[in-house]
Amino acid sequence: MLRRARRFVLQLVSIALAGWVLTIAVVWWWSRKDDAATAQGRIADAIVVLGAAQYAGRPSPVLQARLDHALALFKRDLAPYVVLTGGKGDGDTQSEAGAGRRYLVKRGVPDSVILFEDEGRTTYTSMDNAAVRLRAVNGREVLLVSDPFHMLRLSLLARLHGLVPRASPTRTSPISANPLLEFEYAVRESLAVPADVVRFARERMRAEH
Repeated sequence: MLRRARRFVLQLVSIALAGWVLTIAVVWWWSRKDDAATAQGRIADAIVVLGAAQYAGRPSPVLQARLDHALALFKRDLAPYVVLTGGKGDGDTQSEAGAGRRYLVKRGVPDSVILFEDEGRTTYTSMDNAAVRLRAVNGREVLLVSDPFHMLRLSLLARLHGLVPRASPTRTSPISANPLLEFEYAVRESLAVPADVVRFARERMRAEH
């Protein structure tokens, strides 16, 4: 009996480990996708930029890289709106979305085309809030901008929230310049992806009951 129980536990551990390794591989593979690489003309209703740290209103190098990438996509007329996400961190007086807004407006993006949510402090909440902002302008197709490791989770969350996702990862981020750091983030994402999917399912079940 004890031997059978041990065998069962080992099988469960093996399955879980294999699933985890597979998820890491999918995160890594998805990070190589870029749906905007050769695009010409409008391919989305909005460019959605995931927030990152800001310092007293100045975007961090990671956030700046994302904003610069979004700016380049906007100048190529790939989407008419830009959605900025990200709330305030502990002790911050300004939000990530607010810092991004000032950065883009200074570089010629009309304030009238910028939608922003400045409450989300997690990827899950930011995508949830972004979907709400997009519904206000009848937006459904989105071009997702963040670091490469982020693309799988963003695409899944966008799809779960009724959006049609396209990925355009930022290759100039300091994270992408460090292979070990990039792999560390990919490992983290392999845990965050199933966690967010489970969270969405639970919230949907509560809403239905």
